[in-house]
Amino acid sequence: QVQLVESGGGLVQAGGSLRLACGASGRFFAGYKMGWFRQAPGKEREFVAHISGSGGEAYYADSARGRFAISRDNAKTTVFLQMNSLNPDDTARYYCAAAYGTGTYAYWGQGTQVTVSS
Repeated sequence: QVQLVESGGGLVQAGGSLRLACGASGRFFAGYKMGWFRQAPGKEREFVAHISGSGGEAYYADSARGRFAISRDNAKTTVFLQMNSLNPDDTARYYCAAAYGTGTYAYWGQGTQVTVSS
């Protein structure tokens, strides 16, 4: 199993940047695909980005592509989400999640709040 803890959220002005981090504890971290999701009040949870276990492949939601960058440091068992050009629509609670191999995202963090002011 994997335990995940997000950090780096906060209040930022529109146009600003934040870097989120998700620290993982557990074994075989490099075997997990890691994803970032977000959920705003009254809305469904939505996919933001994911990265393969090796870090060699990444995929982004249309809303994130070009502005966000996902990365990971397997030596530190940490995944990051660099968020640039933030706008109020990015306001949400951001969660990281882990899926082993081709499995479902079985492990989730508690989330970190991102609030973007205009």
